Parts: sequence; C-alpha cells; structure tokens
Amino acid sequence: MIEAIFLGILQGLTEFLPVSSTAHLILATKLFHLSGMVDTLSFDVALHAGTLIAVVAFFYRDWLEMIFGDHRLLILLIAATIPGGIAGYFLNHFAEKYLRNPVLIAIILILASLVLWLSERSRKRRRLQDLYMSDALLIGAAQAIAILPGVSRSGFTIAMGLFRNMTREAAARFSFLLSTPLIAGAVAMHGFKIIRHPGEFDLSIMAAGVISSALSGFLVIGFLMRFFKKYSLMPFVVYRIILGVVILLLLFLAP
Repeated sequence: MIEAIFLGILQGLTEFLPVSSTAHLILATKLFHLSGMVDTLSFDVALHAGTLIAVVAFFYRDWLEMIFGDHRLLILLIAATIPGGIAGYFLNHFAEKYLRNPVLIAIILILASLVLWLSERSRKRRRLQDLYMSDALLIGAAQAIAILPGVSRSGFTIAMGLFRNMTREAAARFSFLLSTPLIAGAVAMHGFKIIRHPGEFDLSIMAAGVISSALSGFLVIGFLMRFFKKYSLMPFVVYRIILGVVILLLLFLAP
C-alpha cells in the first residue's frame, strides 16, 4: 500500500512536470526494487487514471466551454490527438519491451532537455485563440515523440508550443488539455482487462494509486499554471541533465 501511494504521488508529480513520468516510474521501481503488482502495466494504467481525473477536474470549465460553446479549440485538440494516438497504438508494445533501459532513459533525459532549452529562445506572444491547425498538428507530433521514455509528453508539447511562439501559459494549457484524450484512450484500452478480471488485482492498492496520483496531479497542474506566468523551463532543463548524469554515474560506477 505504501509503495502504491508513493508511486501514485510520483506519477502525479511527474506526469505534468516536463521531466518524464515514465522515466521516473521505471527508475523508481528499479532503484527501490519494487515488484509485484505495483510493477505491472495494469497498475501503471491505474496511476494514469488518477492523472486523468486530475486534469479533467482542473480544466472542467474549459471542457464545458469547448463542448457547449466555442468548438474551435476542441477541433484543434482532436487534430493534435491523432499523431499521438497513432504512435501509441502501433509503438506502445515496442516501447514497453525495448526502450525501458535505464542507460537509454538517462541519455534521452539529457538530449531532450536541449530541446526544452532551445524552445525558450523563441518569442512568446501567441495565445490559444491565435492557434491554427498547423500548430495543433505540430504539437501533436511532439506528443507522439514522447512515447520514448525520458522525453516527457508535457515537456515536448510545451516546447513545441514555445517554438510556435505561444506564451508559456498558453502552451502549458494546450498541453494539459491535450493530455486528456490521450490518457483517456490509454486507460480505456488497458482498463477493460481489469474490469473483465477484477479478481486478479488488489483493488484497494489500485484505489490508493489512483487517489494519490489524482491529488498530487491536481496540485501540480495548479502550481505549473502559476509558475509559467513568471518563469521559464530552465529549472527543469537543469534538473533533467543532473538526473541523467547521476543515473549514468550510478550505473557505470556501481561495483
């Protein structure tokens, strides 16, 4: 139960911070030798269900406005979802099987941080109402690249928004809204297994992961929406580089 709560908090923190939640979950399970139910794809889906609850709860007014009011942003979000959905459907198994190596994750953490750094060099003036279909598709392509552990879905989509001269706040809002259908799709795709065979899972541990990831995710979204009004991605760039270097040192210097 403690492991489930810990991983739930970690998922909620890192899903929306531009630091790669997948990388942190993989590294945490290896570093603390976590095994059993908390190191399964089904539990990972439960954690994502928690972050789905968080993002829907935080932006529910935006979704109501898009559904019952102005549909323009909703159409852009649907278009931006397509590249990530295609990548997830065809490449998810490959990524799970071959790309969860700690050395590869550390290298990607470092290299992807350079993209975040470069994105800060562009002008940032455009708001959500200034977006075009080309912007949405490019941000969606950035989301598709994030299937690589260590890239960070939120980091790359925000960075692409900055490359398109969006303000940080607008890029973050679009990124978080864009996460909703993708996370919902992943949860739906794998969640049927849990529903069909509930006896194979400890539902109390699943619930602990969902609740802890939902609460921490909600708090992180609120923090980031305030943070990006004043500050850049640079603290996360530095953190990613330091984390990647530390991981490589631990792996290669360990006896």
